[in-house]
Amino acid sequence: MRIMGKSAALALGLVLSSLWPALADKVTVKDVTGREVEVNVPVKNVILGEGRQIYFLAVLDKEAPFKRVVGWRDDLSKADPESYEAYLEKYPEIAKLPTFGGMKDGTFDIEQAVALKPDVILMNVDAKTATDEAGYIEKLGKVGIPLVYVDFREKPMENTEPSMRLMGKLMGKEAVAENFIKFRADAIKRVTDVLDKNAPKRPLVFVERAGGYSDDCCMSFGNENFGKMVELAGGTNMAKDIIPGTFGTVNPEQIIASNPDQVIITGGKWDAYVPSGNWVGVGYGADLTEARRKLENLTKRPAFTGVKAVKDGNVHAIWHQFYNNPYQFVAIQEIAKWLHPDLFADLDPEATFKELHERFLPLDYKPGYFVSLKDK
Repeated sequence: MRIMGKSAALALGLVLSSLWPALADKVTVKDVTGREVEVNVPVKNVILGEGRQIYFLAVLDKEAPFKRVVGWRDDLSKADPESYEAYLEKYPEIAKLPTFGGMKDGTFDIEQAVALKPDVILMNVDAKTATDEAGYIEKLGKVGIPLVYVDFREKPMENTEPSMRLMGKLMGKEAVAENFIKFRADAIKRVTDVLDKNAPKRPLVFVERAGGYSDDCCMSFGNENFGKMVELAGGTNMAKDIIPGTFGTVNPEQIIASNPDQVIITGGKWDAYVPSGNWVGVGYGADLTEARRKLENLTKRPAFTGVKAVKDGNVHAIWHQFYNNPYQFVAIQEIAKWLHPDLFADLDPEATFKELHERFLPLDYKPGYFVSLKDK
């Protein structure tokens, strides 16, 4: 019988130990829909069902946010070009990442996805109906590719924490995820604790979703997303009893009749979708002088005729993408300052956002996310 030498035994041990985690680390996770999914963790190769998922992926992989990304949907450069350009400048390799269409519009290429050999595909929960109808989960399951749902859009105030914990588990970054969750919760409490203590009168607030994106008026939010952020910030969301779900539309006549005290319009630089549109181009490093000019122009539409918020100058614009990422706490702080300036005179949302970048994000912070007709 031949006895194995020490060096050979050591080499075999290293091989076996390298194989063991792949076997031992297959775990069952529960996504935000309640589905139980088996995934090998930590995942090494990820397909992002939406490019803007980099908002939360970067929190967990600050040093190398794209190291696991083998493919992504092509929306970030269109929906948030300033952030895309900032990431592209720092990580030029992302220009070569394979891009996908969306499951909702039926342009997701499943064969391309399989060829990239991802450990997991991340999808936003709003794509679930289309994903189910196309049988994508079953098709991917046959080749051993799990799909998990996260949610920062449909019910973000309910699903942000479980989505971040899920991602922390998948990426082996549970501690980072918990640190972020605490940072977020503490930032929100800095608003809600003051409101609970002082119980101020709540102004009526109309939130217009993507104002100026089209000539139609006016898209808004029900009792979630920006609608819920307004409530947490000490306001009453005008559309909460008008829109039954998260998203919907309010008639211009309803806005005039309701006569809101405050108007908040979400915006972004959307030249890729609506060239030279009337949208308010707030965002990463935005030109706030131009944004303020466009914001004032939107108040001249028929829907805002004689409205108290316009008369008093209580019209504001905020980065639209807060509706689709885990940074909503910054929006809550800024809205609270707009609604209750005296109560939150010492609150600094810009400082909060800057600290978020310093602690959790790979990009340096640049202001440009908020503008108000109250600004001098």
